[in-house]
Amino acid sequence: MKGKVACVTGADRGLGYELAIALARKGYVVFAGRYMTEWTALDHIPAELSSLITPILLDISNEDSALRAASTIEDQYGKLDLLVNNAGIAGNHDSSVFGGIDYELIRRMYEVNTLGPLRMTQALSGLLVQGDDKLVVNISSEAGQINQTWREGWYGYCMSKAALNVQTNIVHNELRSRGGKAIAIHPGWMKTYMGGKRNENAAIEAEEAASGIVDIIIRYALEENETAHPPFVDYAGSEMHW
Repeated sequence: MKGKVACVTGADRGLGYELAIALARKGYVVFAGRYMTEWTALDHIPAELSSLITPILLDISNEDSALRAASTIEDQYGKLDLLVNNAGIAGNHDSSVFGGIDYELIRRMYEVNTLGPLRMTQALSGLLVQGDDKLVVNISSEAGQINQTWREGWYGYCMSKAALNVQTNIVHNELRSRGGKAIAIHPGWMKTYMGGKRNENAAIEAEEAASGIVDIIIRYALEENETAHPPFVDYAGSEMHW
């Protein structure tokens, strides 16, 4: 994928960082969105990849920040082949209609998990249509499946991811008329810091999820068939239900 340009949001740590690394290993030039400057992983990129990964300060909940990121990419490359909307937040899993619900946190989750990807896609849309692949990847979750909901609580996270899934379909519709496409991917239950501390009880490492996701991205980018609806798959490529 030499010569392809990608932007990955939420690349400070966990899945976002591993996606940036995996894409660079495949030859992509990667702009790695950095929000938590106290995390230093992006300061220690493997030497052989340092010329391919450029950290950029990025707050996807802020329109000006999204536009600055777009300007940086435009100034250096004038196009974007791949946008990976990875950044997300969770919390308040114990919320209940019979107890407490933190509505401000839910609003924040919508701002980041739902509006953040839309904000980035809009800010980078002009660059995407100049790219070869014109691909938007939204890192979603099985928590956003409307017909598979089993949780009690988790209102903000589940609802924000369900809204992201709807967004993926609409973005796909817009991109199709311009030769692009979108895809939603569930990354699996990972040993990451999304809940604030590393989840050692999870099933897989972020590196494994990233490897599978990048393989899916490359295959999907190369597919020439035009699909009316975007795929929703997990990191191993298995079909998910909306």
